[in-house]
Amino acid sequence: MPKPIAIYYEQQHWFKPLFAELDRRGTPYIKINAVEHTYAIKEHPELSFALVVNRMSPSAWNREHGDAIFYTLGVLDHLQRHGVRVINGLKAFRTELSKAAQLSLLDSLGLPFPKARVIHRPSQAEAAAQGLRWPVVVKPNIGGSGAGVKRFDSPETLAKAAAANELAFGLDSTALVQEFIPARDSHIVRVEVLNGKYLYAIKVHITGETFDLCPADICKTTGGIDLNRAACPVDAPKTGISVEGYEPPAEVVADVERIMSHAGIELGGVEYITDDRDGQRLYYDINALSNFVADGQHVIGFDPFVKLVDWLEAEAANVNARSHEPALAGVR
Repeated sequence: MPKPIAIYYEQQHWFKPLFAELDRRGTPYIKINAVEHTYAIKEHPELSFALVVNRMSPSAWNREHGDAIFYTLGVLDHLQRHGVRVINGLKAFRTELSKAAQLSLLDSLGLPFPKARVIHRPSQAEAAAQGLRWPVVVKPNIGGSGAGVKRFDSPETLAKAAAANELAFGLDSTALVQEFIPARDSHIVRVEVLNGKYLYAIKVHITGETFDLCPADICKTTGGIDLNRAACPVDAPKTGISVEGYEPPAEVVADVERIMSHAGIELGGVEYITDDRDGQRLYYDINALSNFVADGQHVIGFDPFVKLVDWLEAEAANVNARSHEPALAGVR
């Protein structure tokens, strides 16, 4: 029997379409719930997997599953040390977990991003904001789904929030003080990759009232048409936000593929915004956890989960084929 694909995840609602597509095909796979998972150092059941797909979310702390985040770093390290094929492995997850590291990566690649300072105490926030254009946002270094992000319109309101200990620093006690970017035409663009290559892009039309722009939760097109409700999570579809398919410029596709290559992310998305003040394109978020847009068939013209499972099956087949290759007795 071929080794199965293992899906390692935390937020079950986001991956219902993935599980449904695997079930529809009869693809051998197992679910690994990160919240319940344990592992033994000297036992290796993971060697029975063709590959492991890491779908752990950095926003798990917002669902009282924060303990599983740092635990997952150990899981990924353990898997890779024992030669298990991991999609979005340790390097990718480390990039996902640090917004500061994401901006440092963009800086090293010479790509534009919102100006920011990194702090680790609320008392540092006011000084860190000096020289930045207002408004600013303070965001936890480990975030996900917009969790903990707050906007401040003046030094006085920021100082007051810092003094009242109202700033969210998250699991690693680190935060970013970053310029808030007014979005031209009130939208951001999210570009998705599969196997590190461009898959599709969407425009997300925003209201400015939320920083949670998870595409899987957006259930309305720009034409006001409700998407297939079965394609949206049951917990909290976004209101007032709409989405449409988009073809980004070729230079954006090249930038995104280069970002993902350096981040070690095979499956994920990069978001950018155009500053309405000067027209500058700014990359601001690198995601290893790609939930895909809800009801992709109607938004982008195809179901991305079909393409994802095509790729996972091909990767698993390659691993299974190699596991059946006879070992060479010697080389002359």
